[in-house]
Amino acid sequence: MYKITKLISLTLMFLFVTLSSINAQLINPVTWSAELSNPDAKPGDVIEITYHAKIKDGWYLYSSDFDPDLGPMLTEVEYKPNNTYQIAGEFTPINPKKKYDELWEGDITYFKKHGEFTQKIKILKDDFKIEVGISGQSCSDETGQCIPLGKEFVFGNKDAKVSTVTAVSDSKTNNTEELKAVSSSGQPAEGESIWGFMISAFIFGLAAIFTPCVFPMIPLTVSFFTNQSGGKAKALFYGLSIVGIYGLFGVVLAPLAGDPSVANAISTHWIPNILFFTIFIIFAMSFFGMFEITMPSSLVNNVDQKSDKGGFFSVFFMAFTLVLVSFSCTGPIVGTILIESVGGAYLKPIFGMLAFASAFALPFTIFALFPGLMKGLPKSGGWLNSVKVVLGFVELALAFKFLSTVDLVYHWGILDKDIMVAIWIAISIMLGLYLLGKIRLPHDSPMDTVSPPRLILATIVFAFVFYLIPGLFGAPLKMLSGILPPQTHHTFDINAIVRQEVENASISSGEQNEMLYPVKYGDIFHLPHGLKGYFDYNQAVAASKKFGKPIFLDFTGHGCANCRKMEDNVWSDPRVLQKLKEDYIILALYVDDPTKLPESEWITSTFDGNVKKTIGAKNFDFQITKFNSNAQPYYCLLNSDGDKMIPAKAYDLNVENFIEFLDNGVKSFKK
Repeated sequence: MYKITKLISLTLMFLFVTLSSINAQLINPVTWSAELSNPDAKPGDVIEITYHAKIKDGWYLYSSDFDPDLGPMLTEVEYKPNNTYQIAGEFTPINPKKKYDELWEGDITYFKKHGEFTQKIKILKDDFKIEVGISGQSCSDETGQCIPLGKEFVFGNKDAKVSTVTAVSDSKTNNTEELKAVSSSGQPAEGESIWGFMISAFIFGLAAIFTPCVFPMIPLTVSFFTNQSGGKAKALFYGLSIVGIYGLFGVVLAPLAGDPSVANAISTHWIPNILFFTIFIIFAMSFFGMFEITMPSSLVNNVDQKSDKGGFFSVFFMAFTLVLVSFSCTGPIVGTILIESVGGAYLKPIFGMLAFASAFALPFTIFALFPGLMKGLPKSGGWLNSVKVVLGFVELALAFKFLSTVDLVYHWGILDKDIMVAIWIAISIMLGLYLLGKIRLPHDSPMDTVSPPRLILATIVFAFVFYLIPGLFGAPLKMLSGILPPQTHHTFDINAIVRQEVENASISSGEQNEMLYPVKYGDIFHLPHGLKGYFDYNQAVAASKKFGKPIFLDFTGHGCANCRKMEDNVWSDPRVLQKLKEDYIILALYVDDPTKLPESEWITSTFDGNVKKTIGAKNFDFQITKFNSNAQPYYCLLNSDGDKMIPAKAYDLNVENFIEFLDNGVKSFKK
């Protein structure tokens, strides 16, 4: 048994370290800035705009003064014309390098480290306003990658009420409102979800205290600090050491969590999701008492010996010893938090671990500072094991979330929403019966009566069961949006049956929907709430031109939790549904679908130079290259030429904001 638990613990440690070593980030090789030679110019003055390109090492920027037919994208500017200025000269590069390129079979000009271009402008009015976009292409000698890039600027004087120059942004931002810091797995930007995640991690930290591995350690630890000089200072350092040790786990994982491309693969690929499912099952079995996940005794003994040397050095290793000794109880909890943070914001695992560790270290620090409070602590007993078992049921329920993601992405159809709900109902019923003493597991103490806290908790659990039951028959269960599979993956949905009957009645009466049939990929993808739409960009554009409606473009994903939340909480509003049905051609592009494309539909990305062979890879590349965004959900309103009409919208559960967004799109389309 020792060898098995040692192998499991080492495997888990290897997993976390291995995941943290993956580091591939979205590349932003060029940063643009610009300035006017005279912001206070008067009518008749000729001024100069200077554009600066800061280029990362290992990359170069193509200039503007070589044959455009060679192949590379030239750096170009496009001015939005108005009557306040006119172009007075050529767009001129300043001292670019020149060489013969064997690949393109011709002379090219380029910049390294820094590029500079100038443009002369004649001012015609006092309140002049110059709107300009600069675009080009940057490539790397080291990786062979080439990336299209661009930036928009607005220049003007004080009377025009615009800033002299827009803020500098990264090279991939062609629109000033674009490219929010959100991962491709569907997690929101840091400010949107980090607090909720930290609160959850803090609660997990409090729960870890009341486990058999940790709770008995409190009086032993406190007695150490109260029986020596400088005990209170050392107690504070002890608590901070615990926070620092756990925080280090988050720091190690942070590069992975903030990387969109890796996060997308981890969130949707079957290998990590099956692996996480297996790990969570192992965590649950451990909490149920089947075995213990412990650190190797040699490591624990070695660290414990260093804690005997005295001083603050020994205090740190005492904290380290506590972390190692309590690993059989805290390891699964820490693993849960770290796995849940993969694919989130860059700082998510760091903040998650700091929140967990703060709660975990709190009682050790407080009771060391105020030992008199120890009298109010409950005695150790069988209730501590009950805390572990309850956490085991939570781990078991969470495990199926990862299996559900794989089922959605690969279209297995095994774990539809009603099946998932049934599993959760079964787990919740078993948890309720356990709390009432009807089920006993190894290491549980005999229970003759049910304590009031257990009775209250059991009541909450059974109330949750009653909430889940309607979900078997098609109820949306909005509280669990983004966790359960979407409503479109439901074996038996009463609402869907009613909608289908209404549609059949409409068709039989001659009331046909405005659609182009057959819908490409219609056998793979489905829209929620009975909506009709397309899953191929070209087909949606053709429908927009034929029926004279704008396009509602939804960049989504099978593993995108916030996409499901938007669909269940915003799209479901009758006003939103009406506008989507009547005013728009709906286009949903899944960025994580692994369905292979025929070779004739493969594309070579201008973003990373790789060949995109699946529906998801092609759609994700389209989102990045055309809309400069890698986040889902991401909503764009397009005209019949496929051009964006108004600024795009991301995750926002405010229904009124979404209605305003749709209304503005219709107004823009009519203009």
